[in-house]
Amino acid sequence: MKTALFLLFVISSLSSVAQPANEPAAIRHLLQQQTKDWNRGNIEGFMKTYWKSDSLMFIGKNGVVWGWQQTLDNYKKGYPDTAAMGQLSFDIIEVKPIAKNYYFVVGKWMLQRTAGNLSGHYTLLLRKMKKGWKIVADHSS
Repeated sequence: MKTALFLLFVISSLSSVAQPANEPAAIRHLLQQQTKDWNRGNIEGFMKTYWKSDSLMFIGKNGVVWGWQQTLDNYKKGYPDTAAMGQLSFDIIEVKPIAKNYYFVVGKWMLQRTAGNLSGHYTLLLRKMKKGWKIVADHSS
C-alpha cells in the first residue's frame, strides 16, 4: 500500500487534470470545518475529515504513522486538553488537482496557545469518496 500510494502521487502529479470548479471550495470548506472542530476542543470531529482506514498515512516529527485510530490516539496524547490544543488556523497556499478524485493541498498551520505558539507547514493528499473529500495522507511538520 505504501508503494502504491507513493506511485499514485508521483504518476498523477505529472499530468494536469481538469476538475470541477467547486472542488477546491469543497476542500477549503473541509479544512474550515477541521479548524472549527479543533478550536472547540473536538478532536474526534477534527478527525472526521480523515479517511477512517488503517491505510491512512500521517507523517509528523516522529515519522510515519499508519491508520486512523493511531493518528487519533497520537493527537489525543499530544493535545490532552483545550489549553494544549490552543486555537488553530490554516493559511492555505495551494489546492491543486493531481488526478481524477485526488487533490494536493499545501499550507501553513498555526496554533496560538498560552503555553507557547506553534506553527509549521503541511501537505495533504485528499481523495473524493462516496461520502465526500477525505484526507488520505498528511505530512505536517
